[in-house]
Amino acid sequence: MQRASNQSASMIRSVTAALLCALLPGQFGQFACAQIGTQVGSALGARLGTQTGKKPAPVATIESSPDAAKPTTDPRILHLLSRFTFGPTTEEIAYIHALDGKHDGKHDVDQWFEQQLHPDRIPISTGDRFLADRLSEFPALLLPVDELLARFPSGAMIRQSANGKLPIPDDPYLYAIYRRHIGMFEEKQAQKEQSKATPESPKPAPAKQELAGKMNITAPPAVETNPAATTEPAKPTPTKPETASAARPAYADLLVKNVLALPPAKRVQRILYMQPAEYEQFHSALKGPQKSQLIADLNPVERELLSDFDNPTRTIVEELQAQRLLRDIYSSHQLEEVMTTFWLNHFNVYLHKNEETPYYLVNYERDVIAPRALGNFEDLLVAVAKSPAMLLYLDNSSSTGPDSVVSEKQKERAALGKATKATPPGLNENYARELMELHTLGVNGGYTQADVTEVAKVFTGWTVDRPQLGGGFKFDETRHEPGKKLVLGHVIKESGQKEGLHLLHLLATNPATAHFISQKLAVAFVSDNPPPALVNRMAQTFLAKNGEIAAVLRTMVHSPEFWTPEAYQAKVKTPLEYVVSAARASGANITNAQPLVNALNQMGMPLYACVPPTGYSDKADTWVSTGELVTRMNFALSLATNHFGGVRPQWAPASLLTGSPTEAEQNLEAQLIPAGVSEKTRAAVLNQNQSAASAQVFPQPVTDQSLSGKPPTPAGLANAIQQQNGQIAGLLLGSPEFQRR
Repeated sequence: MQRASNQSASMIRSVTAALLCALLPGQFGQFACAQIGTQVGSALGARLGTQTGKKPAPVATIESSPDAAKPTTDPRILHLLSRFTFGPTTEEIAYIHALDGKHDGKHDVDQWFEQQLHPDRIPISTGDRFLADRLSEFPALLLPVDELLARFPSGAMIRQSANGKLPIPDDPYLYAIYRRHIGMFEEKQAQKEQSKATPESPKPAPAKQELAGKMNITAPPAVETNPAATTEPAKPTPTKPETASAARPAYADLLVKNVLALPPAKRVQRILYMQPAEYEQFHSALKGPQKSQLIADLNPVERELLSDFDNPTRTIVEELQAQRLLRDIYSSHQLEEVMTTFWLNHFNVYLHKNEETPYYLVNYERDVIAPRALGNFEDLLVAVAKSPAMLLYLDNSSSTGPDSVVSEKQKERAALGKATKATPPGLNENYARELMELHTLGVNGGYTQADVTEVAKVFTGWTVDRPQLGGGFKFDETRHEPGKKLVLGHVIKESGQKEGLHLLHLLATNPATAHFISQKLAVAFVSDNPPPALVNRMAQTFLAKNGEIAAVLRTMVHSPEFWTPEAYQAKVKTPLEYVVSAARASGANITNAQPLVNALNQMGMPLYACVPPTGYSDKADTWVSTGELVTRMNFALSLATNHFGGVRPQWAPASLLTGSPTEAEQNLEAQLIPAGVSEKTRAAVLNQNQSAASAQVFPQPVTDQSLSGKPPTPAGLANAIQQQNGQIAGLLLGSPEFQRR
């Protein structure tokens, strides 16, 4: 992805050292500062290195301090936007300034926040229109889970169709898709059977492999046997192999040319009806521009059909990840999107738990989390508990009471010596434990192992109806553990499914839950170590308002602790916050979100792919390291210099192309970091002639003489300045000021 020169690599190392100094707290941060030997490092680390200790620089002194940032807008606006959006933009700032501030006697900041708490009151923006247009390219994400699985079959559905347990759809296109994947499955099965039937290799062969390994020699790859070749007589070797090898590419190229010339519907039909060998030739012969041409004029359904033909599950995963990023970047309902992300992380579900999880995650985010992100916590808790995504992820769907009807029948048959089916899976405590430890009470919430076991019994029978076919929540009375249960000192009478609802109510209204959720919200939106008084006040609101999430957020924002100097720029962005805020600040026009998805993978925060149920951390110490910051800097430079296909930043001001370098720098700074940067950061990053370090990174200002003596063309001059501005923007995106929120 990166093609950095030695100079760029040196610059990245210098900036990374400075970022470590600026972002790491306490004595370790001071030690890092002491080790930085370059002017760039010292300058970038100067401002925030003093703000990460116990006594950060107060907001009130930022503007007046000679080495502090010079805000270009109201710090309250920037602070609020940095916490409750995925990054301030010039458009959002202008919108807040345009608010009257007189309605209901509220400040414009308060009006904006109240609007965000009620998304239906937010006017439709240009970003919303673009978002709607982009999301219309993913029609599959609107389908119920059962239809989604039928249209984009999982591996389990293909296996069942191959074994005759499920019918192949009558739709001709879906029939072709199923036949292709069934054929691929059957081919793999045949290869497995053949490998079992093939006699073992003589002993000398493994010895040679072992010897090669000991000598650090790469052994030649094993030759794969073609099953079809064993049933056909051997063909004579052609007298002119070069002619035959040239003929194959010629046919493939001609095939590609003919398919691309077809109208869209005919093109899709032609591809779906290809035989496997022909499709492989076609697919391998497609070149980069031809791949774009292949789908350019297809409608969204046709594009999904071709993607389905290749890999159905991958199609769903890529669309799920793309829509998440697009919503975070473009939606004007920023608080709703921020809280959706917060709850998706709080109630984490791992994307690759099983074959059906990606499909259920579509429903989980769309129908369970997002509609309740600003609603009532108990409603959200119940919806999560019933969601197939969570039931499958934490294995409650298989949990069976030891004294349930199913278990008792099996015991009776075993006692009579009769054949029994497979042993019931028994009691599973995974969901019970995480429900109390991670979802409600917290690790110190006062529960015991006995409580975990009793909660697991309460939720026996909470399962999923035919998960491989996309079924929904189901309560199976025959697997439910009978009798009363004792949880946290409360007796829960036997009442089937109602036992679970009763228990969820007890947990949602428990003071420990109120404190745990309030603490987690304060960590996410105030600081890594929020003031206890603030958390206690939020918890009181949680209890008084019966878990209304909007009320708790309102209490947090209206508390003085939210606005203290210690809270200003106290949070380091997670990789997701960093990538999305960079895209928002750059005004990026995104037609392909995959490069941003890949960037998150490289930064260690892949979307929907946190394996443990804890979710990703919101604290700085998880994300601040040398390797992480190098990856961020590489990403920033690639984004700013337009090296991501399908992600084009918009450096909107016209003066970028016609004004002086100083004007361009000022415009870039205002666009990317509205609060401004410190004078030393500005000198290190923006002043092209101040130091040798910056001179190695940036060329001299573009002039007639700098163009190798050739008369400059307007296009060439504009391109040179744009490239220079991209480099400046990349360093601004990697600066300490942009890393924080």
